[in-house]
Amino acid sequence: MKQKIRKAVFPAAGLGTRFLPATKASPKEMLPLVDKPLIQYGVEEAVASGIESILIITGRDKAAIEDHFDISFELEHVLKERGKQEAFEQVRHISEIANISYIRQKQALGLGHAIYQARDFVGDEPFAVILPDDVMDAETPALKQLIEVYEKYDAPVMATMRIAGEAISRFGVIDAVEVESNVFKIRDVVEKPKFENAPSDMAVIGRYIFTPELFNAIEQTKPGAGGEIQVADAIRILLEKNRPYYAVKLDGVRHDAGDKLGFLIATVEFALKREDLGADFRDYLKTLKL
Repeated sequence: MKQKIRKAVFPAAGLGTRFLPATKASPKEMLPLVDKPLIQYGVEEAVASGIESILIITGRDKAAIEDHFDISFELEHVLKERGKQEAFEQVRHISEIANISYIRQKQALGLGHAIYQARDFVGDEPFAVILPDDVMDAETPALKQLIEVYEKYDAPVMATMRIAGEAISRFGVIDAVEVESNVFKIRDVVEKPKFENAPSDMAVIGRYIFTPELFNAIEQTKPGAGGEIQVADAIRILLEKNRPYYAVKLDGVRHDAGDKLGFLIATVEFALKREDLGADFRDYLKTLKL
């Protein structure tokens, strides 16, 4: 009997150098996309996908993430005193959204190393990994789409999207064969290949379902691209042992909110969808002489 996916891991220990100076003292994951921090979108997606427990991998100067998901007695008291019930309920909801725990990654040594910090949290269960930079706008939550494939094939799954041109070199890239519409069986995965060496135009994006055997593979993984422990290299170890891995081309839009232009695009797209902002914001955009 397949185990249910109950746990999700959020690597959030990166330095956020692409957003300096804004991230000098504030976590990148707390940058607001309209009026919610990036990481909250991922947490809400996880909960909507059936996740019960979340581990956030943090680092130095990331206390704001813990504070955000904690109860704020003073703020709640002020909101109730001033009769701002809707705002009170919104703030209280954040602290009750999920069972969240934290662990520090003392050195930023790559995604594989970050995920390895979750070994005790995961135990012997399959688990999800969500990268907060990748904000997904999808009718069916992105993680839920992966879980459905995991339950069908009883094997690890990762999200993929097609990337044209040399930008593919910024991603892990899969070599895979399509087994059904938008579902692929992976033959190989390469971390940040040169454009001319990329095995395909199919990039790995920030949603994964793993099984605990990944941790043993990470232990065998030597530093790769950028001198970091790359999760793609650990996956290759398992692929060489004939462990099936699958990829899903997600139904929805992925926003790279860890990139300045991607963050700006996401802000516009999400603002336009808001009932309280969309119409006025659209009218404003029409006045711009572009």
